[in-house]
Amino acid sequence: MGESVPDHFAAGTTPHRRRPRYSGKYPRRFAEKYKEHDPARYAETVAKVEASGKTAAGTHRPVMLQEVLDVLSPKPGEIVVDCTLGFGGHAREILARIQPGGLLVGLEADPLELPKTLERLRAAGFGDAAFHAVRSNFAGLPKVLASLNIEAVDAVFADLGVSSMQLDNPERGFSFKFEGPLDMRMNPQRGQSASELIQGISGKALAELLAENADEPHAGLVAPALAGSRFETTTTLGEAIRDALPRLAKEEQENSVRRVFQALRIAVNDEFGALNALLRALPGVLKAGGRAVILSFHSGEDRRVKKAFEAGLAAGLYCDIAHELVRPTAAERHANPRSAPAKLRWAMRGKR
Repeated sequence: MGESVPDHFAAGTTPHRRRPRYSGKYPRRFAEKYKEHDPARYAETVAKVEASGKTAAGTHRPVMLQEVLDVLSPKPGEIVVDCTLGFGGHAREILARIQPGGLLVGLEADPLELPKTLERLRAAGFGDAAFHAVRSNFAGLPKVLASLNIEAVDAVFADLGVSSMQLDNPERGFSFKFEGPLDMRMNPQRGQSASELIQGISGKALAELLAENADEPHAGLVAPALAGSRFETTTTLGEAIRDALPRLAKEEQENSVRRVFQALRIAVNDEFGALNALLRALPGVLKAGGRAVILSFHSGEDRRVKKAFEAGLAAGLYCDIAHELVRPTAAERHANPRSAPAKLRWAMRGKR
């Protein structure tokens, strides 16, 4: 079973570039951290970075891994879907548990990260029979399964958070902490960038977007200052948001900057639309007794997951759901601060 990955991602098509040198003991620029980008060769460096509570550049630490595995309960011979492959941390552990005879179908919308993850999982020994990768948003899950002649699966997992590889790379434009083009698209080859979205939206529509996607309390002040303007970089947008809130303390300004970036990212990638589509499709793609596990990272996502699971339980589609949130342990939050907002909910399919 081959991968649905375009030919132009094949090895050897990228021109060789000289590796950046470390500019001092603690390199700050993303490209300079070449040791962190190569954990297999520089394991000691990566271990030191992670021991300090940080994530090595170009990598991602799977959030709530043990909790996900406990609820997902993958077993040999099962068919499991990872809707958000990312760096492949959850996928690798699931793959190990469904062998022999199992199949993991992995979906990933990011065309830049998917080939890297595919290479890592192949190098870990998971061949065509065990792992099939598809470049797709998880809204397309039913279509992907139909193309593989799979009627239903034993488990579905989705990690709705943005991966560290995307957040930390300035060229992707996801973070206000690093200067880069104001893009935020998971697939840079499709749709409009965050810069284009802001330039083409009205103040009223932007205020509604900020409130809906990030519960931004100062949307009425921020939106008129941004709408219709052209922001080329992440840092110029960040400064404009701060300038629109001169009476707020610095910490509150930074919280608003974070929320505005979150809201724009959700809009650019239609994340709520994709999530709603996944939640509608879940009961239909799960076998009887099949498990669904979803990790969300902010209230807008969690509300949708909670309501969909509760409605599915009331309708008899699910026989059981998580009645309380599962959160990361204090130890994990300390070791990986990016795990702090994570919220895990699960559902189990009833009789079909």
